Amino acid sequence: MVGILALGTIYAFTRPPNSAPLFRIGSAYNPDTVSVQQRSNFQGNESIGIFSGIGRLRIPLADSSTLILSIAFPYPLNDRAFAEELAARTGYFRTIATNYFASLSAESLATLNEDIARTELLRQYNTSLRLGRIETLHFHDLIIIE
Repeated sequence: MVGILALGTIYAFTRPPNSAPLFRIGSAYNPDTVSVQQRSNFQGNESIGIFSGIGRLRIPLADSSTLILSIAFPYPLNDRAFAEELAARTGYFRTIATNYFASLSAESLATLNEDIARTELLRQYNTSLRLGRIETLHFHDLIIIE
C-alpha cells in the first residue's frame, strides 16, 4: 500500500500542471460554455462571471474513501454587492457541500443523481443569500479516490 501511494505521489508531481484528469465521474463542466438558457436567466446583457471561489473540496466519505469536487456557478459581474456576498459566504458553501456528501459512500456516489444533488445544494446555498440568487450549479472534477 505504501508503495502504491509513493508511486501515485511521484506520478502526481511529474504530471504537467495543465494535464487533464485520468478519469471523471459524471459530466464535465467547462466554464467557457455556459449555455444560452443559463445566460438568459440574467437581466439584459449583463456580463457573466463564473464564481469558483469554493475551490477544490476534499471530502472524506462514509466508507473512508475521498471525494474530490469543485463547484462553480455563473453570476452577474456588474453586481458588486452580490459578488462580495458570495465571497463572504465561501466558507458556508464549503461546509454545506462537505456535509451533504460526507454521509455518502463511494458506491452511492457512483449512482448519484447529480441533478438532485445540485438542486439540494442550490436550495441550501440560496437560503443564506440576501442580495441575489444562484441560478445553477456545476460540478467539476467529481472524482472518488478509494
